[in-house]
Amino acid sequence: MVMSDYRIGMRVHGRVTGIQPYGAFVTLDGEHQGLIHISECHEGYVKSITEYLKVGQAVDVVILDIDEYTGKISLSLRCIEHQPHPTVNDLEIYKTFRHKHFWTNRHVHAGFEPIATHLAGWTADSLNRLKAGEY
Repeated sequence: MVMSDYRIGMRVHGRVTGIQPYGAFVTLDGEHQGLIHISECHEGYVKSITEYLKVGQAVDVVILDIDEYTGKISLSLRCIEHQPHPTVNDLEIYKTFRHKHFWTNRHVHAGFEPIATHLAGWTADSLNRLKAGEY
């Protein structure tokens, strides 16, 4: 396959040729090789890539990126992992919990006035409450 035949998002078959602490090298054909970064190996935290991949293992991967200048290909196993589609029951649960009510003052049209315009009224109201014994 020629390098220009590879496209981002394409699912390809390859074989693991080397493993490093930061990822695994995968040969796609005789000429081209890509890297599966440890973060693209599996969903969640990966302590060691050797838990998921071995040298010589055949893998199906998705092309994440192709650097046209250097010719490096970034690959992902994580994109292929099975992600079940939501069921009707899951969607009903989502509908019941998705809407949360928060108090906002968006319907209160107080405007932007200086505090000084209201200060006299607030002070008088507080003094009246003190005299009435509310505090």
